[in-house]
Amino acid sequence: MLLATDLDGTFLAGDPEDRLSLYQTIAAHPEIKLAYVTGRSLEAVLPLLADPTLPQPDFIIADVGATLVHGDSLQPIQPLQSVVDARWPGETQVASAIEPFGLERQDVPQARRCSYFCTPEQAANPQLRKVADELGCDLLYSAELYLDFLPKGVNKGSSLQALADWLELDHDQVLAAGDTLNDLSMLSASFHGVCVGQSEVALLEATANHSRTLHASRPGCGGILEAFAHFGFLGEHGIAAERRQAAQPGKAELVMVYHRLPYEEYRNAAGKLQRRRPTSPNGIIPTLLSFFGDGRKGSWVAWAVHEGDEPFDSHTTVDAERYPKLTAARVKLSKDEVDIFYKRFSKEAFWPTLHTFWERATFNEDDWQVYLKVNRAFAERTALEAAEGAIVWLHDYNLWMVPAYLRELRPDLRIAFFHHTYFPSADLFNVLPWRRQIVGSLLQCDYIGFHIPRQVENFVDVARGVFPLKALERQSCAPRFITYGCAVGLERMTTELDTGSRRVRLGAHPVGLDIDRVRSALEAPKIKELMARLREEMQGVKLILSVERLDYTKGILEKLNAYERLLDDNPELIGKVTLVSVCVPAAREMTIYDELQTQIEQAVGRINGRFARIGWTPLQFFFRSLPFEEVSAWYAMADVMWITPLRDGLNLVAKEFVAAQGLLGGRGVLVLSEFAGAAAELKGALLTNPHDPADLAQTCYLALNMPASEAKARLRELFDIVCFNDIRRWGEDFLAGVEPAQDDEVLELAG
Repeated sequence: MLLATDLDGTFLAGDPEDRLSLYQTIAAHPEIKLAYVTGRSLEAVLPLLADPTLPQPDFIIADVGATLVHGDSLQPIQPLQSVVDARWPGETQVASAIEPFGLERQDVPQARRCSYFCTPEQAANPQLRKVADELGCDLLYSAELYLDFLPKGVNKGSSLQALADWLELDHDQVLAAGDTLNDLSMLSASFHGVCVGQSEVALLEATANHSRTLHASRPGCGGILEAFAHFGFLGEHGIAAERRQAAQPGKAELVMVYHRLPYEEYRNAAGKLQRRRPTSPNGIIPTLLSFFGDGRKGSWVAWAVHEGDEPFDSHTTVDAERYPKLTAARVKLSKDEVDIFYKRFSKEAFWPTLHTFWERATFNEDDWQVYLKVNRAFAERTALEAAEGAIVWLHDYNLWMVPAYLRELRPDLRIAFFHHTYFPSADLFNVLPWRRQIVGSLLQCDYIGFHIPRQVENFVDVARGVFPLKALERQSCAPRFITYGCAVGLERMTTELDTGSRRVRLGAHPVGLDIDRVRSALEAPKIKELMARLREEMQGVKLILSVERLDYTKGILEKLNAYERLLDDNPELIGKVTLVSVCVPAAREMTIYDELQTQIEQAVGRINGRFARIGWTPLQFFFRSLPFEEVSAWYAMADVMWITPLRDGLNLVAKEFVAAQGLLGGRGVLVLSEFAGAAAELKGALLTNPHDPADLAQTCYLALNMPASEAKARLRELFDIVCFNDIRRWGEDFLAGVEPAQDDEVLELAG
């Protein structure tokens, strides 16, 4: 069958349960072809194609019948479109002929039609009909407000008739649905038709004697479902079978959805799978776990690699003593799926694009399908875990498509998303082939958080290119964030959007630091011994410290070249400074970093070869991961912390340095890239442009020669910021941003 439906008031309207039931019916029955038949232009229909809750149409008839395209490719349906084109005199010809009548043209996208605002008195002017006849056009007047000039003989009904004939469909196989007089031409044909509940009175009167047109009682999608049953499409029981809840509620009041488990899995000497606390220096996981410390019922959804015939545990405890009501819900993935989804696709397609290195990105449709499969698996597991109305907290770009699947499975849930990675501007993000699907999915959330306001506004700009959004609320970024003082500064940001179907709240929440973790590291006896040894070894030499992961976004090579320039331009520093660079290698499977590693090693050799003296090495390069406690000792001893990412969502290393220095009453100077998210928050840092070699060298030189009083004052300001906005406050503020969305919706429902 072919379901040909108007959009506003019809396919996009009705009770939420009826909408879900109809959409699921269409998805479950591929033999049902769907055609959007609308007065909107094709351009105005595009946002609907990015809405993941809507079934994708097989065909689109837009511009009141003047545009006919395939739903997947958006290419014209030939030869149907060519017939319409041949009848259209041209936009400029019509507009010129109508100009003397003083009608106001609608400021909406239009193709092969001209639409005007028109009163009933103006529409009654016989000269309009005469001009239309001379142009070879038809006039369509609707809602006592809109006047359309269309190609002769073209309307919704004629175009639907042409489509049905082209598909060789019997008219009994077509159901046309509408709600306004604009849809009369569809319902006057010999198809089955339905005027959905709450239709325009004029349409009901005009179709009162149509034996093949049902006047339904339920509005929107509910009326279409009535017509399915009334005319026997799929059989009444077939429709009833689709009225189902896709997933029954679970018990978790808060569901944390993160790509990693809150513990590490390893195999012991006997080959048995064991668990232990995470050894990776990731402060996020303990913080997220802390929200279950009060006994809140919760689930932590994450992947687990499973191969072979060994039984798979879908659920495990996390820490029965500390989190008695928290369960780890494991999503079973093969090693190949993890390698494609995370290590290859996420890092080779999304990571470079997000960090503005789009020319390094590789887009592979097969990998995207694996990404979708994994995201759907996460959504299905989450849907089974969450209690009625629970909060689901999703984390980062690896799970972009989960909201789309989850909203369909569990429309009752409160979906929150935090984007840990940098979010770029529209001209960069739009390079992604799947940007519409991604944005459509994210806008299914109730709340979306980013590190800083600039990233919030970047997302809003991207979303505006997909949906006709309305900004409902904006707020000043000061005094919490720097406004004009750095490359990522911003004066005002959007905090709430209206997508037309839902409200989405937005917020800026820079991830904080676990100060106690740094304090514990510095108080360890072996670390105190290490600091004493370093102090003795570095006596008379100023220490510049650099700590980052091997990645082209971190600006490592640019920093090494700037250090070489610093020594070239300031020979008095030779023998007086040392750069210690700690570079954490990438996983072995990530071969995209091999070339960068070679370039870095060559730069290190060149610098040491040029400047080394007996008893002094200008550059100490540690190409390995050091324990957090040991790194903390280096933080405490550094005179200058040199952090120069070319682009970074935040950068926690900067905060770790500030915490270590502040706890020990130090006066180290933080030199921070103004393209790191933390630059908008950490007032007191010396900001530098990592794309400017001269500025990199000059700012480092300024830091090395900064008066002690100024260095201490800057560090006090930084330490106060880091201590106050710690990681606990980050989590609490984020969840506080989620809650108002719940309260507002309750008020709306009550009203």
